[in-house]
Amino acid sequence: MSVKQLLDLTDKVAFITGGSRGLGLQMAEALGELGASVAISARKQHELDAAKEHLEGLGVKVVTIAADLGNLEGIPAVVDQVVEQLGDIDILVNNAGATWGAPAEDYPAEGWMKVMNLNVNASFFLTQTVGKRCMIPRKTGKVINIASIAGLSGNPEGMQTIAYNTSKGAMVNFTRALASEWGRYNINVNALCPGFFPSKMSQGLLEAQGDSMLQRIPLNRFGGEEDLKGAAVLMASEAGRHITGQCLAVDGGTLVA
Repeated sequence: MSVKQLLDLTDKVAFITGGSRGLGLQMAEALGELGASVAISARKQHELDAAKEHLEGLGVKVVTIAADLGNLEGIPAVVDQVVEQLGDIDILVNNAGATWGAPAEDYPAEGWMKVMNLNVNASFFLTQTVGKRCMIPRKTGKVINIASIAGLSGNPEGMQTIAYNTSKGAMVNFTRALASEWGRYNINVNALCPGFFPSKMSQGLLEAQGDSMLQRIPLNRFGGEEDLKGAAVLMASEAGRHITGQCLAVDGGTLVA
């Protein structure tokens, strides 16, 4: 099989949560370009509409689902919508997430619960639902969890995101544990751990500490609009079929510095 064939996603169905903007939309572009039909979910319909128009302009077949995955009871209905419109899900990207900033000693219960519920609970129960319905019966599938370098280390001075760090650390070991369990079903489970990418979520942090953060990145730049695409395609395609349980930092070298 040629490398082009290994990367080809024609006839595959990808479901990307939080896919209306930022890293989620970047990955939707990449998987769609290589032939996948793409379902994206987010809470805000107007953002989904804009993303749909953008992706269709690139020639991608896309459906949108407005949903709050923090409402765990609604997850089966979301999966039903994807399957009914596109077919069984081959690639699941758990990208939707939240953050909340506060000192650890004063961290509010509301913030902790919100972050952990969306970043960890929703990802697990969505993956469980997709696995039982679409992947395990067919003995094939790719699960990509979007963790973070924040789940692999502590925080630089001034960052107070203990719930976010904890949730992303949980996603790292969720990836390893699930890869161990689901390997027998020929399901690959991996995580991407982005470093600092400009986004709506990171905007305030970058405005406050952008210069000092840049100094800690060996490549001397933040992640750009193309920088997660290649890694996502690798994990979603047959090119990565012998990779599972891995957590790949896409961070310009931040962790090694």
